[in-house]
Amino acid sequence: MTQMPIESIRDVRAHLAEVVERADRDDTPTVITRRGRQVAAVVSIEVLRRYQEWEEREINRIIDERMANPSAGIPIEDVMRETLERGE
Repeated sequence: MTQMPIESIRDVRAHLAEVVERADRDDTPTVITRRGRQVAAVVSIEVLRRYQEWEEREINRIIDERMANPSAGIPIEDVMRETLERGE
């Protein structure tokens, strides 16, 4: 996997169109930092949509697993936490 560009928010502001074009055309995300801390990323809409679809499938898969194993109710917060911890 290639290294993603990491830029400060100040630098991204100076050439936002280029950052967006790189995400869209080359499918290369850019990590944005604020005061040296990574806070956001610019990704193509397709990457975002694939992530959202994956997340929905994972939540449904966990719900199906839990429904197949009857036990006391499971708070949705636990399902969400487990989904995010798997991060596959």
